[in-house]
Amino acid sequence: MATPNFDKFKKYFNRRKSQIQEIVREPTAGGIIFRRNKAGEVEILLIQDGKDRWTIPKGHIEEGETAQQTTKREIKEEAGLDSVDVLSWLGKIYFRYRRVDKLVLMTTQIYLVRAKGNTDAIQKEEWMNDIRWFKFHDALEAIEYEDIGKLMLLAMKRIRQENL
Repeated sequence: MATPNFDKFKKYFNRRKSQIQEIVREPTAGGIIFRRNKAGEVEILLIQDGKDRWTIPKGHIEEGETAQQTTKREIKEEAGLDSVDVLSWLGKIYFRYRRVDKLVLMTTQIYLVRAKGNTDAIQKEEWMNDIRWFKFHDALEAIEYEDIGKLMLLAMKRIRQENL
């Protein structure tokens, strides 16, 4: 049996990613935003990012801001809704990803948020592919992140229990 010649594969083995040089923590906050439609059904607002993933409005906590303040600001910036009530904290979710030679550890505080006023006046930012209201079960199916889906179930439980 002939010995395999691995020389032609060396170029593939030498293409290592650069090693992680730094760990960065990024605190973020966002909201599971709901409204009731004319039929009284709960609808959830989702945004579709540039990679076609449905998620909730969220963003980085700026210096001097609380997580609740960030949630309201991000909802206004990303969805154009400025009349909202942050009702309660639902939980934290964790993401980690690599950014060149950094490991980014993102912690996102998620709140239950009621949209008020003209809730049809939503607007999408340039980086988004779409933004829209979904009936609750459709939103649960569309959401791309399992952890957010679990918090959506908790949100719906609170909406029903507290008759929001």
